[in-house]
Amino acid sequence: MKITVIRITGFQKLKKELQKLNNKDLIKHIGELYKKFPNVKEYLDFYVSTNETELLEKYKAKVFQGFFPNRGYQLKLSVSKKAINDFKKLGASQESIADLMIYYVECGVDFTNNFGDIDENFYISIENTFARATEIIASEDLLGTFKERAKRIVKNTSEIGWGFHDFLSDVSFTYYSD
Repeated sequence: MKITVIRITGFQKLKKELQKLNNKDLIKHIGELYKKFPNVKEYLDFYVSTNETELLEKYKAKVFQGFFPNRGYQLKLSVSKKAINDFKKLGASQESIADLMIYYVECGVDFTNNFGDIDENFYISIENTFARATEIIASEDLLGTFKERAKRIVKNTSEIGWGFHDFLSDVSFTYYSD
């Protein structure tokens, strides 16, 4: 005899309960979430207005803060990476996501050129982001849009060690053979 186990996830339970509510109560609950949680507010604001350009600039500022904070000298890649992940969760276009990822790489290159060699994990993070960004760019047929920025990134890494320049050059050459 075969026993079938049905598991109801938290989301399924929530969905079932929300379906019982009328529109007025749903709006009330969403309004409370909007007021209490900044990330919910941001998501809903984006959903309603979809001003992606403005939102992209806001997230570029967050990425920048991870590399160049207003106070002190404290590189925090986690701040920049979180900004990219949060931006993706909002449902931004692939072009804007790639733009933010390329900006992350540009900030990493600028940071290294301003402050000298960093550690291997730093370079791996920048390299992986560049590779993922160029994959997105190619899959979205946006190579022409990002060509000059990609070339500038590679050029600006020519004096950086750790194989960093070589890796970025190889990735760039894969998509931009000139």
